[in-house]
Amino acid sequence: MPTLTALPEDRGLRLDAWLAKRLPELSRARLQALITQGCVTLQNRPVKASLKVVPGLTASVEIPPPQPATPQPEPIPLHIIYEDADIVVLDKPAGLVVHPAAGHASGTLVNALLHHCPDLQGIGGELRPGIAHRLDRDTSGLMVAAKNDAALTGLQAQFKAHQVRKVYLAIAAGQPDPPSGRIESLIGRSAQDRKKMSARPARGRSAVTHYETVRAYGDWSLLRVRIETGRTHQIRVHLSHLGHPVAGDPVYGRGPAVSLPAPAPRQMLHAAELAFTHPRTGKPLAFQAPLPPDMQRLLDALASSLPS
Repeated sequence: MPTLTALPEDRGLRLDAWLAKRLPELSRARLQALITQGCVTLQNRPVKASLKVVPGLTASVEIPPPQPATPQPEPIPLHIIYEDADIVVLDKPAGLVVHPAAGHASGTLVNALLHHCPDLQGIGGELRPGIAHRLDRDTSGLMVAAKNDAALTGLQAQFKAHQVRKVYLAIAAGQPDPPSGRIESLIGRSAQDRKKMSARPARGRSAVTHYETVRAYGDWSLLRVRIETGRTHQIRVHLSHLGHPVAGDPVYGRGPAVSLPAPAPRQMLHAAELAFTHPRTGKPLAFQAPLPPDMQRLLDALASSLPS
C-alpha cells in the first residue's frame, strides 16, 4: 500500500491529478475509480477526487489485486420463470448488478448465469455473455438471456427494432395530470453531472415512455409504464422530468417533499411484463412477474394511510 506525502510544488493540485503525477503506472481514470471505491484514504478516511492538495498531505493508496479477465461462474440463486435450449427468462431481484463493471467484478447476474449455464461463456462477448438487455441494479423484474449465439442475435434484433414489449410498475410521487399520457424527449448525459442522464441534454437519443395511473394513494401513485425505447435510466428520468419521480430513487428523486409511510430502500421500479418472439421458433412469448415484497409492503402502507 503506497503512502505518499505532498510537496510544496504540489499545492493546489486535485487529488487525482497529484496521484497520477506520483504514480505514473496508474492512469488518472484508474485512480479516480480507486478513489470512488474508497481505496484512497487520508488518516483512514475516504476522500474525493476533487480534494485540493496542500503540502504535507499524506495519502494511502490500496491497489486491489487484479481481477480475472473474464467473469467466473458463481452459485448465485436465480428465480427462473422459463427456460429452454435457447433462452432463459428470470425475475431479477433488486440489488443484483447485471454484468461486471467497475466496482462489481463479481456477484453479478452474469456470474450466476455462467454457473447455471456452463456453455454460456463467449456468447456475445467476454464480459456480457448472453445478455440482450439490462436492468439497473436496484430495479427488479423480468429479463431474458440467450444461451447461444443465434438466440442472442435474434433477441438483440428485436430489442433494436423496438419489437419487445416491456411494462413496468412504479410507485411515483404525486398524481400525474392527466392520469395517463405519453412522454417523448431526448435522453443523454447531463451537462451538470456526467453520471446522470437528462431529458434536456445538449445531445441525446430519442426516448418514448407511456404511463397510466393504476391507483392514486394521496401524495403517491402506482403507475403502469410501457417503454418503446430502452435508454439508460429512461423511466426514472422521464418520470422525474414529468415532476413525479420514482419513490426511493437516490439519483432522480427530486420532487414533492412528502414522506412515505414505509421505507423505500431502493427505487420502487419493477419490470412486471415482458413479451417477445422466440428467436428460434418464432412463437410469441409473454411473461409476468408479481410485485416484490418491498414494493407490496409500501403499497399496503400507502393504502392503510388513506382516510377511511
